[in-house]
Amino acid sequence: MSTNDYVKYVTQQIVKFMDTPKETRKQQRQERKDLDASSSYYSNRWLGVLPFAVRLLMNKKKDR
Repeated sequence: MSTNDYVKYVTQQIVKFMDTPKETRKQQRQERKDLDASSSYYSNRWLGVLPFAVRLLMNKKKDR
């Protein structure tokens, strides 16, 4: 991507942001927060991917 394209993209995003009403932005932000909170495991969110990998390994050994 050339510099000109990047500047054009950033400008479009800023204008799009400024054109949306404040209430709509707040509502979208709240929807994203709700989606993020409900779709992630507690251990993954706070401790990273490592607990998830350990859990997969343990389940794999358990199934054998």
